[in-house]
Amino acid sequence: MTPFIQAVIESCVEVRDLITHSSDISLFDSFDEGQGGDISSGFDLRAEEIFFKNLHSYGSLFSEESGWMSPASSCNIILDPIDGSDNFSSLFPYYGVSVALEVDGITTEAVVCNLVNGDAFVRTCDEYYRTNIDKFDQKTSIIYNNKAKIGLFEKGPEHPILGEKLMQNKLKYRSPGALALSLAYAPYVKYVLFLGTMRSFDIQAGLYLSQHLYGHHDERYILLSSDKEVFERIRLIVEKEYF
Repeated sequence: MTPFIQAVIESCVEVRDLITHSSDISLFDSFDEGQGGDISSGFDLRAEEIFFKNLHSYGSLFSEESGWMSPASSCNIILDPIDGSDNFSSLFPYYGVSVALEVDGITTEAVVCNLVNGDAFVRTCDEYYRTNIDKFDQKTSIIYNNKAKIGLFEKGPEHPILGEKLMQNKLKYRSPGALALSLAYAPYVKYVLFLGTMRSFDIQAGLYLSQHLYGHHDERYILLSSDKEVFERIRLIVEKEYF
């Protein structure tokens, strides 16, 4: 485990413990609009502080909440301190953290962590594995789930026509509302599809984690699948019948 990855995981533990033990109701308060365009909550800002404290020595941080927290450099950290903030505020258990380290414009290390169950997906230049932030010395190989019954269609409710076409083709889906987490879980589901604004905070770590899958990524949509036939079917639907 690299020093950067360890620092990220320790930060995730600190943020998770803040969730678990804090009685500060201001964590749920709304503040100003963040760099990413969403309204920042008290919890977003506190989590951002924790990551800056623990990671700033590894590079310049670019965060969804505050933008550049230090001048851009050859080593930059792309951070979404809480992926799925609305889920957290609604006490819906699907939210986490997305962190990517890029060196000279190339992503070299990434972690996406599910703060609800402690799942952490890690990729470096040398390793790709799943662990848990409470037992991060234990590494599990990530395998494809050939029995998956559903895909994840983030922002699906905003695209009802496409959603209907997917269902007509027996491509069931859910829309859980945390894109980085969904990209990280891509090997375990039938597919992941996203249409919407592409923000580096949401996608950089997740795309790096899932680079081994069949994938498409442009300014219109992201599509990932471990199954080539499923990937081609959905891409045909999106390209020929939707756009």
